[in-house]
Amino acid sequence: MEKELLLQDIIYLKHAEQEPESESPLLRQTVTSILKDVHENGIEAVRKYSQQFDSWNPVSFRVDSETIERAKQETSPELRASIDFAREQVHGFAMHQRSTMRDLEVETMPGVVLGHKLIPVNAVGCYVPGGRYPLIASAIMTITTAKAAGVPRVIACAPPTKEGGIHAAQLYAMATAGADEIYCVGGVQALALMSYGVDDVQPVDMVVGAGNAFVAEAKRQIFGPVGIDLLAGPSEVLVIADESADAKLIAADLLAQAEHGPTSQVILVSDSETLAKNVINEVELWLDTSWPTAEVSRQAWQNRAEVIVCANRNEVLKVAENIASEHVEVQTSDDEWFFDRLTNYGSLFLGARSTVAYGDKAIGTNHVLPTGGAARYTGGLGVSKFLKTLTYQKVSAEGTKIVAPHVAAICDAEMMAGHAITARMRIDRDQN
Repeated sequence: MEKELLLQDIIYLKHAEQEPESESPLLRQTVTSILKDVHENGIEAVRKYSQQFDSWNPVSFRVDSETIERAKQETSPELRASIDFAREQVHGFAMHQRSTMRDLEVETMPGVVLGHKLIPVNAVGCYVPGGRYPLIASAIMTITTAKAAGVPRVIACAPPTKEGGIHAAQLYAMATAGADEIYCVGGVQALALMSYGVDDVQPVDMVVGAGNAFVAEAKRQIFGPVGIDLLAGPSEVLVIADESADAKLIAADLLAQAEHGPTSQVILVSDSETLAKNVINEVELWLDTSWPTAEVSRQAWQNRAEVIVCANRNEVLKVAENIASEHVEVQTSDDEWFFDRLTNYGSLFLGARSTVAYGDKAIGTNHVLPTGGAARYTGGLGVSKFLKTLTYQKVSAEGTKIVAPHVAAICDAEMMAGHAITARMRIDRDQN
C-alpha cells in the first residue's frame, strides 16, 4: 500500500511499521543498578550478574594463555587465515590513517611557538559482542585499531557461549589482534569491570565497541569519567539505486543487514519506481524460499524497512542526507555524482561490487559506526578516536612583548583582574 509523505515528489512504497526503539525507563534503571552495584561491591557483583545473565562464574574471569592456545587449535587453519587477512587489512588501513595525522609546531609570530602533539590514550577497554552471533570481526575492528593508534594497554571482554568460555574463533581474533588482557564476561558488568577497575583489573580511560541496548546504555551512563567511542544503536543500511541496478543484489544486501536483528533499519531510496517494486518482490521471494536467516530478517523487513521513490536524483540525495544512515550503498549509473555530494554517512560503499559485508568483516575500514542520525556530526571508529590532540605554547621575551598587552586589555574588559595581573607581571619581569 502506497503512503505519500508531505514532501515534494517523494512516495513511500513501503513504510516502517515501527518507530525506532527508545530506551525504556526500566532498562535505564537496570543498567544504573548494575553499574552502582559493581562500583560498590566489585568482583562479587560481577560474579552475581555473570551468573544471573550468562550462567558463568569461573574461578577467574581472565582468560589464560592455555585457553587462548586451545582456542587457536579449535579454529580451523582456513578460518584462522581469513581472520589473519581481516586483521592485516584493518591494521594496514589504520596505519595509513595514522600517517596522515601529524604533530604540529609553528612560530605564529616572533617569539611565540604553538603546537600540538597527538598522544594515544593510555588504556582502552574493548567490548566484543556475543549474543545472537559471536562477532569475530568486532574484535579486530576495536583491538587492532587501538593498537595501531599506539595505545599501550588494551583489554578486551566478550561474553561466554552457552557451553562456557569465549567462542574459540572470537577468542583467537581477540588474542591475535593484540589484546593485552582478555576477560570472559559480558553485558553491563563487563563495561563496569573495565571502567571502574575490579579486583586485580586496573581501570581503563576509554571503552569502545558495539553491543545490545543494555551495553549502549551502560556506555552512555559511564561517559564522563571514562571516554567512549560513540553510542551505536541497531544496525542500519540505506541503498541508493536507479534503474540500472540489480534488484536481486539489492534485496540480498537489505536482507543481509536485516539479519543483525529485528530492529535493524533497512532502506531503499530510488528514482525508479520499477526498480523499487522489483526489489520488494525479490525480498519477499528470498524470505519465502531460501533466505537462511529469514526468521530474523523478516521481522526487520516488516518492522523497520522503508522503500522510498523520488522524482529525481536530487531528491534521492536530500532523503539520504536527512536519514544519515550508518551504511550507505550507491548502485547507480553515475556513482561518482553521489560520491561528490553525500556528506552524512557512517561508511560509504560505491558500486555494485562493494557491499556492507566487506566493511563489516575484512576489507579494512572500520565497522563501528554512528547510527540514529549521528553521522550528521561524527564519523566511525578509527585511529583518531584513540588520539588526544594536546596543545602547547612556548613564549619568549619578544613574544611576551607582543601578546601580553592584548591579553591584559581583554582581561580588563572582562573584569578578570587576576588574569590581567598574570599577563602584566610577565611584561614587568622582562623589562626588569
